[in-house]
Amino acid sequence: MAEDVSRPATVDDVHEVALGMPHVTVTHGSGGNPVYQVGGKSFVFFRNPRPDAADPVTGERYPDVIVFWVESEADKLALVQDEGSPFFTTAHFDGHPSVLVRACRLGELTRAEVAEVVQDAWLSRASERRARAWLAQARLTSGGA
Repeated sequence: MAEDVSRPATVDDVHEVALGMPHVTVTHGSGGNPVYQVGGKSFVFFRNPRPDAADPVTGERYPDVIVFWVESEADKLALVQDEGSPFFTTAHFDGHPSVLVRACRLGELTRAEVAEVVQDAWLSRASERRARAWLAQARLTSGGA
């Protein structure tokens, strides 16, 4: 039975897709949080609560922020400018090619959308050779030319 990629995304989907990418290693941050890397470069990480990502009313730090690298500032803006999008950024990440999302809002995205964000994050950090090889394999398995 095929997996329903249109269902709401979960944190497990982030882990599964990140681990499913080639040449991935997992390290752990200071709080034991997973950091997914390719070639020693982080592409997805689960962030410790920080003062820059906090509830605007209570000031309580968000305990569930996930950071995804993006290819460019244009890609970042495309994800964070839509007010209905769960993606956001903070001043701390100005000039940094990444977007943030709270785990509690992942269900606003489909599994397919999360897979695309994780895969794009991997592509933005993988070597050109690894990226080309993965893209070629992905085309073959999807039946693309």
